[in-house]
Amino acid sequence: MIPIGKVPVDILQRHVYQRLGRRVDFLVHARVGEDCAVLFFGENACIATTDPLTGATGHLGRLAVHVACNDVAATGGEPVALLLNLLLRPGVTETELREIMRDAGAAAASIGVEIVGGHTEVTDAVSRHVAVATAIGRAPRDGILSTGNARSGQALIMTKAAGLQGTAILAEEHGGFFLGRLGDEVVTRAQSFVDEISVVRDGCVAADAGAVAMHDATEGGILGASLEMALGAACGVEVWMDRIPVRAETDAVCGALGIDPLGLVSSGSLLIATPDAPRMLAALQRADVAAAEIGRFVDGASWSVAGCERRPLETYARDELWRAFELLAR
Repeated sequence: MIPIGKVPVDILQRHVYQRLGRRVDFLVHARVGEDCAVLFFGENACIATTDPLTGATGHLGRLAVHVACNDVAATGGEPVALLLNLLLRPGVTETELREIMRDAGAAAASIGVEIVGGHTEVTDAVSRHVAVATAIGRAPRDGILSTGNARSGQALIMTKAAGLQGTAILAEEHGGFFLGRLGDEVVTRAQSFVDEISVVRDGCVAADAGAVAMHDATEGGILGASLEMALGAACGVEVWMDRIPVRAETDAVCGALGIDPLGLVSSGSLLIATPDAPRMLAALQRADVAAAEIGRFVDGASWSVAGCERRPLETYARDELWRAFELLAR
């Protein structure tokens, strides 16, 4: 039985990737670690990606817009259009639909994207609202950054902090649980992380500063995204666990449930491969984007390093958000 959450890589390789076809006019095809396909039209390229939002109800429209557009930005492109499909649970009100679309419209406007179409349906196939966003972007053909472009010896840099999206979702969806344990101020700050989910600006700055590969840290968190970059590049990655930024609010929310923030969905954090870490960090700092060097790409296997201890890098079979929901349901 396949567990709830993102389908494991080995199952995808056996049953999905083998059956997708290959056209010669695509620069980037579907494979492990790639979030976007890239189709070229002469000197320009069209970037396409799609993402579902299944783990949140609060700020559903905003999250759907940013999560999809983040993937375009991580490919070195400019997101320009979005198709938004909403599958709404029975009993939904016009007020709920208005709030979802007001949230989505504001998020799209904030990054210069137009919502050009989609589908809206009430269905008993879902027990809570689901949004599926398809983002379309553009870039010069020579400006495309595949997730698999990283090479051994290059630095791994991340922006912002681990677990931002997961922290915001948990604090929003289960605020009552955390209020009694963490207090109003911590919960309010944790909920505000939803305002930092976009990495469009991070990606633009990083691309200009010489990034060779980028990846939006979604399901699987920082550890899962780091390993996906390494798998895409057919190399290893050494992750320096002690250098991964984790905010106090995320530590508090995760600590209350006993889950690992490094395996928690982390949209809002962009992973960057670069041959020149000081240059990249300086560029991000000038743009007022918090960033840290958290590892490097290496030949061979992938490793986690904490202090003097070095062990094989292990990721979570499913995102810690799903385990959190199960714990809260009890």
